[in-house]
Amino acid sequence: MVLKMLASAAPYFPTEYTVHIVATLIAVLTVRTIAQGRKTTRERDLHARVILVTGAFSPIGLTLLESLAQRGAHIIALTPHAVDSEQVKTYIELLRSTTANEQIYAEQCDLASPPSIHAFATRFTTGHAQRLDALIFTHEYRHIGAARLLAPAADPAADPAARETASLATFLLTTLLLPALLTAPAARDIRIITLVNRFYAAAAALPPPFAPPPGASASLFLREGARALRTAAFTRHLQRVLDALPAPPVPAADGTPGPGPRPAMQKSNIVVVSVSPGLSRAETVAPLLRADWSPTGHGFSVVGLVLYIALYPLLLLLTKSAAASIQSVLHVLFLPTPFKAGVAEGLTGPGAEKGELLKPGALYAECAVVRVRVGAQTPGEEEEETEEKTQKEEEEKAEDEKAGEGEGEALPDDGELGGERAGRAVWEAYEAGLKAWEARHPPPPPPDIEGATAPA
Repeated sequence: MVLKMLASAAPYFPTEYTVHIVATLIAVLTVRTIAQGRKTTRERDLHARVILVTGAFSPIGLTLLESLAQRGAHIIALTPHAVDSEQVKTYIELLRSTTANEQIYAEQCDLASPPSIHAFATRFTTGHAQRLDALIFTHEYRHIGAARLLAPAADPAADPAARETASLATFLLTTLLLPALLTAPAARDIRIITLVNRFYAAAAALPPPFAPPPGASASLFLREGARALRTAAFTRHLQRVLDALPAPPVPAADGTPGPGPRPAMQKSNIVVVSVSPGLSRAETVAPLLRADWSPTGHGFSVVGLVLYIALYPLLLLLTKSAAASIQSVLHVLFLPTPFKAGVAEGLTGPGAEKGELLKPGALYAECAVVRVRVGAQTPGEEEEETEEKTQKEEEEKAEDEKAGEGEGEALPDDGELGGERAGRAVWEAYEAGLKAWEARHPPPPPPDIEGATAPA
């Protein structure tokens, strides 16, 4: 039938434009292939690996859950909804049936509520199954805020509050689960992966801790970029902290007693990286146009939905699908780490790099390391930097190294993502923000002996 239709339509084909049509198709396919980004060439068996995923029921989260489940991973999906709700049960049952993997579970944890995060962390760290091989934060990737013409007039502080909450939730959950990760067997390969949006480059010129100017003067992309850059700087600094901790002995690769060698480039078995999946239609463009009516959305606009539908052919060409967006996430999950490769091969230095290895603390995009120069100064500002300021920095560094003696090594300053000073500034800003956030959301009072709520 199809061949007959093509044969009947052949006389009407404009043969004089054959070259133009073929060239246009090739150009369209080339642009789409480039826009979809690189695909990982790595693969890994994830059976018996326990992976915790936040933002699990977003478009990119569901796609990631399916991909991990197909490889046999034991998955814990965090959701703000009740585990026995119809929505959550439907998602879990569908994933189990389509992937033939029964090891998919949901846990309630509202990342907008510090008490809920504390409650989940307590359940996890005190439960019987404390193993955790990977922690993937997908909730920070979703774009927050709408374009200026489509932004609602009411509640102008909603977007800044949502940005702060998303970042603080990552910081809080990471610090609460770190004790369980640090007490895991030293030979276990553990990874913490945080997804950030692509606008981090817009905030590269901001000074640490990369806070945009207050008020409406800062553009939406600058505010989103600052959030992404802070997260990337935090993950890099967390890796510095982990590598500076005293390293426990690791069994030798051949099983003989005694510690095995450790790669000089990575001293901790915990690898922390940030990943930029790119521009996604569902997670970037739809929220930007307020064309998203899902429960995780921040408002809905009929005008935005119409605009999204009108632009969809162009978006299909220039933006990523959820399947293309997770390729960099899978890449950093599948790559061997310097720690694992060094222990397995008996190598301790740069010679351990046989093939591509995962770079601890790095920012990845399109399955490759991204080098971002942040907090850059203009030539005039660099000339105005006085000798007194330089001497003060050296004195502070010497004090830090002295304070680190006997408590692990001093944090190295490799200059990446703003260096150690930028990472520390972001960490301290998160600590201050976390105190204020927890003060705004105090835990509920404990019940009295009879089960009634105790008076305040």
